[in-house]
Amino acid sequence: MINPVSSATHAQAASKPAARATAQATAQPAAQAKPQPAHTDTVQISAAALALKEAIENPVQTAREAAAGDAQAKRLLAREAAHKTL
Repeated sequence: MINPVSSATHAQAASKPAARATAQATAQPAAQAKPQPAHTDTVQISAAALALKEAIENPVQTAREAAAGDAQAKRLLAREAAHKTL
């Protein structure tokens, strides 16, 4: 539901130069304020999604991962080599 704003105040033009200088001096630090860092979200993939990703992985990618030291890829290549010999 939308609520109307009933207590809004309007800025009035200052007739004195000193008042203008004060208004400018107070507005200047706000412009120089440090920007807030952007909020980042993190996503965690479920174990089932990771298993599916590994299951649909092509043999070239598995070989690359095994060469890089991935233990799961090494086991998969060993299992595939064992099935070929049967």
